[in-house]
Amino acid sequence: MSDTLHTLAPAKVNLFLHVGPLKPNGRHDLDSLVVFAGPEAADRLTAQRSDILTLSVTGPGAAEAGAGADNLVLKAARALRAEAGITQGAALHLEKRLPVAAGIGGGSADAAAALRLLTRLWDVNLAHARAVAPSLGGDVPVALLGQPALMRGEGERVEPVTLPAPIPAVLFNPGIACPTGPVFAAFDAAGGGRDFAELGPLPGFADLDALFGWLAAQRNDLEVPALALVPKIGPATPLRSPRLTRMSGSGATFLALYATLAAAQESADMLSAQHPEWWVRATLLGGADLS
Repeated sequence: MSDTLHTLAPAKVNLFLHVGPLKPNGRHDLDSLVVFAGPEAADRLTAQRSDILTLSVTGPGAAEAGAGADNLVLKAARALRAEAGITQGAALHLEKRLPVAAGIGGGSADAAAALRLLTRLWDVNLAHARAVAPSLGGDVPVALLGQPALMRGEGERVEPVTLPAPIPAVLFNPGIACPTGPVFAAFDAAGGGRDFAELGPLPGFADLDALFGWLAAQRNDLEVPALALVPKIGPATPLRSPRLTRMSGSGATFLALYATLAAAQESADMLSAQHPEWWVRATLLGGADLS
């Protein structure tokens, strides 16, 4: 095995997100179709052998992510060590490219990447990583899988699904804070989740047109409360003929779906020219490239 291991931690995207009412434990049941972005919308994590456990962070989001004890990468490493009963360390380096607190599971993706790398570095069974993933956050189990999936329960129930093709998309984030806690609080205050019920099995889709049509009948239950709290996160600039536009997670990242990657790239280029300060990426949504 090489002394240095690396993997990508791609953005998680909720193609729909149905949210249940607040539960006594303070959490919510979810029903969501989750996909992952390509390497142009991903963090990168590196691990090397070490006697102690350390983390360094660079990249555009380094200051916000931080390298302290509350970083999910370190939490994942400590949880895996405890679960597997080992004492080895690791020198971890995170290149933070994704926006922080953006509804695309950046921290969860980083935690899942740490679990993947450290099972290899420490030669422990991936079952240990699966065991600790739910305790690290609702998006971590699906990020550990890294494939299109229905995510249910509090995120611990993950069912892989097959989509007709990778989905051309634009992801864009205006760089405005949209904290998850207040969005859920607003959802709860409005009585959200009263009509929640899990969808049945995912239908079979002959092509992307069929998928787009089905997705149009779904929703993100957190989009309305997020826009009420932070109206400026919405797509104020008209996009060029997307098939569907929707917020991901609790915001502030939105996705616009297209029939072709060329159309998505054209729209991304226009959006970047109009808003050079925004985070904008054209990508294909599907299974994660973890290389």
